[in-house]
Amino acid sequence: MRELPHTHSCFVCGAANPLGLKLRFETDGHRVQTRFVPRPEHIGFRDIIHGGLLATILDEIMVWACAVRTRRFAFCAEMSVRYLRPVHPRVELQIQGELTADRRGKIFEAQAAVENSAGETLVTARGKYVPVKASDLPPLLDELVGDWRWLLDPGQPPPDYFTSKSI
Repeated sequence: MRELPHTHSCFVCGAANPLGLKLRFETDGHRVQTRFVPRPEHIGFRDIIHGGLLATILDEIMVWACAVRTRRFAFCAEMSVRYLRPVHPRVELQIQGELTADRRGKIFEAQAAVENSAGETLVTARGKYVPVKASDLPPLLDELVGDWRWLLDPGQPPPDYFTSKSI
């Protein structure tokens, strides 16, 4: 597994966001995964983690799954989430995501799931993602912390937008 870069300010992975989750993601080149232990302040109803927080993490992992497989960053265009079982604070969660389809580089489809340590699926998600325009990418790349260059396939020329930041 290889660690993915993170950002300065993102709520999910931002190193400098004082209110953020500061999650770190890793990949085997196909799937992306992370671990998360929700805290009591993450609840919605009593002793149940807020569904919107879980959806946010699922969106983030699907964004990274798209980036790993397509070598392009993307924004969420549509997402559906299924809450199968309650998620409680102080329980370690394993979250995985993967690209399921690349529609000619115009739409990426991904899926993700939250599981507990017993392997029970608690939440699932599917999403459609639109690639970030090359002209919009430089400020996003400037936010990245860590080595993102390995995301490039050495056997292929880099996408135009990767050349905008010195490697």
